[in-house]
Amino acid sequence: MFDGLNMNMGTLALLSNAQTRSISPENFTGEKGKGGMCELEDGIAKAAARDLGKGWKVNPYIRIPAKDTFEIADIDGPGAIQHIWLTPTGTWRYLIIRMYWDGQETPSVECPIGDFFCAGWNEYAQINSLAVCVNPGSAFNCYWTMPFRKKCRITLENLAEDDVTVYYQIDYTLTEVPEDSAYFHAQFRRVNPLPYKEDYVILDGVKGKGQYVGTYLAWGVNNNNWWGEGEIKFFLDGDGEYPTICGTGTEDYFCGSYDFEDPVTHDRYVSFSTPYTGFHEIRTDRLNHVQKRFGMYRFHITDPVRFEKDLKVTIQALGWRDKGRYLPLQDDIASVAFWYQTLPTTPFPKLPEKDYLEII
Repeated sequence: MFDGLNMNMGTLALLSNAQTRSISPENFTGEKGKGGMCELEDGIAKAAARDLGKGWKVNPYIRIPAKDTFEIADIDGPGAIQHIWLTPTGTWRYLIIRMYWDGQETPSVECPIGDFFCAGWNEYAQINSLAVCVNPGSAFNCYWTMPFRKKCRITLENLAEDDVTVYYQIDYTLTEVPEDSAYFHAQFRRVNPLPYKEDYVILDGVKGKGQYVGTYLAWGVNNNNWWGEGEIKFFLDGDGEYPTICGTGTEDYFCGSYDFEDPVTHDRYVSFSTPYTGFHEIRTDRLNHVQKRFGMYRFHITDPVRFEKDLKVTIQALGWRDKGRYLPLQDDIASVAFWYQTLPTTPFPKLPEKDYLEII
């Protein structure tokens, strides 16, 4: 019988034994028949619900104190996360999401919340893809299938000096997970500025078998003129100095062309958001705003990059200098790499300190 995973239009009519569950501040455990049971006196919205009482939106969000961590999910498997909706207050780079699969102490996902949802610049930009959607006003959604066999834990850490408010809902299914299902991973990195003549490393140190499924870049440009001549490279399974996969340019990898510019006027960038790729410009023509900034995503949903034992991903930052020569750029680049692999997860590089994460 159908296992209830990998849903699409063609599987909606198929019956299964999968059980649908959902976690939110109105049902922290996701247990059947346990939603909306918060007592009025215990609810964070007790003042708003005081005339209506228990069952009337008494506890719809959480507050995470400064420098504290809140566990938003603790699920016994087998099963899979199928959708996450979340909307935070505060600075998005200061709220860190971590996911742990099957009792690992090492997280398989560790990322600032904005970057995880392709919104690294702490400003709203609509994202309309199959894997991630960002909707007005700051509604973060992801649809990555995240299978687990024994346990799933998800935490949010607030690095800020102030409390943050978070609304969230985690929709999942309890079902048997196929033997050949790998585990979802996402890793954040940032370099500001990129050292002269150095490649930016999107991902390194991966050990295991799996497939690379997506890239998000938050790119701040420190020079005038076009900045996206750099090539992306995938080093697979023992590749040495030269990679197996080498792209032809930054905008090419993100499935655009010719500087993402208007093909008629040639005087502006053109933002776009599609099921698999997208690009948006952050406006900086305001008082005390400097540096051109962009967000780009590429999801390898139909063309995953498969590896048997190890993987490294880099991208060059290249612009133009005089006489038609490439200029190695020293830009502000942050990234999220998305991939699936077997366990165990190799520990990630230490997440940058709060002040280094800050966007100014």
